[in-house]
Amino acid sequence: MDEKILHEDELGNLRRSHYSFQISKQNINEEIVIIGWISSKRDHGNVLFVQLRDQFGEMQIVVKKKEVPSELFSTLKNLKEHSSVGIRGVVTEQKNSSDQFEIIPKEIKILSISNKPAPFLTQAISSIGIDTRLDLRAIDLRRNHLQLVFKIRNTILNSIREYFSANHFIEVNTPKMIATATEGGAALFPIFYYDREAFLAQSPQLYKEQLTMAFESVFEIAPIFRAEPSRTNRHLSEAISVDVEKAYVDYRDMMDHLEKLIIHIIWTVNNKNAEDLRALGIELPKINSNFPRITYTDLINKLQANHKFIRWGDDISPKIIKDLFGEEFFFIIDWPASTKPFYVKSITSNDSDESKPLDENKLLSESFDLMFGSLELSSGSTRINKKYLLLENMKKKGLNYKAFDYHLRVFDYAVPPHAGFGLGLERLIMALLKLENIRDATFYPRDIDRLTP
Repeated sequence: MDEKILHEDELGNLRRSHYSFQISKQNINEEIVIIGWISSKRDHGNVLFVQLRDQFGEMQIVVKKKEVPSELFSTLKNLKEHSSVGIRGVVTEQKNSSDQFEIIPKEIKILSISNKPAPFLTQAISSIGIDTRLDLRAIDLRRNHLQLVFKIRNTILNSIREYFSANHFIEVNTPKMIATATEGGAALFPIFYYDREAFLAQSPQLYKEQLTMAFESVFEIAPIFRAEPSRTNRHLSEAISVDVEKAYVDYRDMMDHLEKLIIHIIWTVNNKNAEDLRALGIELPKINSNFPRITYTDLINKLQANHKFIRWGDDISPKIIKDLFGEEFFFIIDWPASTKPFYVKSITSNDSDESKPLDENKLLSESFDLMFGSLELSSGSTRINKKYLLLENMKKKGLNYKAFDYHLRVFDYAVPPHAGFGLGLERLIMALLKLENIRDATFYPRDIDRLTP
């Protein structure tokens, strides 16, 4: 490689005049400046075809040896994929196409040189294992497939905020360093907080409940941390959760909100990312009616026909329900209170079937899980808003209620009836875009085996 030809330039006053999507027929024969990185090259001897990519797409650069200075031709010939360049050139129509354009370069400025061959093909879904890809995640994210996934992810996030804003929710932020377990479990990451132990938050649960006192309707999109030693394609140790809480409603109202939210997301992505979905070869789920709602008890009864070992009160394994439901959204409602955290309200005799014994009714809770096939996307419930009931539940579940004094003291001031849910963003993306591994729904995955990059 000729070091005199290949040297990195400073950005200086160089600024792009056009992004890829802004180039049109009106620019034909016009001199423009484009900036991006080389995604691929085809060397035909006396002609080079270079694909230059910016954040919106690709542009074709055509370099004919006899029509450009020899130094410019040699420069582009020697540059490897992933190098960043700025090019001043003239827009022309591509042959046999009236709506595709190419750039004939006049000047090139090398902004960053790639010193190694490209580790992944950017045009195709890579056959390289995900762990190898994750070791060079920033390069992996340049692949077309993931570019489309994260473009759609951005639309999903915007549509979530649109929905809650239209329904008078306020976006909040809650602490991610906490003094005690939100849900009383052991799946916590301990940290040093000055001179004492603290934890990374499993959930904003208790804080969002408190915030309903001040704002009634709140939501948060933020990381949660769960130290679950799971090695599956659907678990992360750090995930993004869409957490929602609303006063003066119960779990049925929140199921309605969650259902409308999913429908709004799908409608928005279909409208704003139609070309991206086509490029991925994906059709989003079609929703023609309300999501089915099946009680936990009815589901257990159905499962026991083929799985005699299942007992009422057990958790439900995704593998077991895989054959019962296709790729559709549905709710499992009225779970046993024993399977739910201390803040979940039990179903009382006034809310349930009077023909059932009262002691059985007390075993149920006003709760739901939203499923997509066998994949759990969300959990929600009506929350307990009476202090004495919270204390009772904490004692039943063996929790040190004194550690929750900061939360319990609020209930002396009439916490309103309220309900809410948490929705896993990565799992939703995984379901909608048919991803095999949840790690491809987040930028830099964290799991039991990975803490870098």
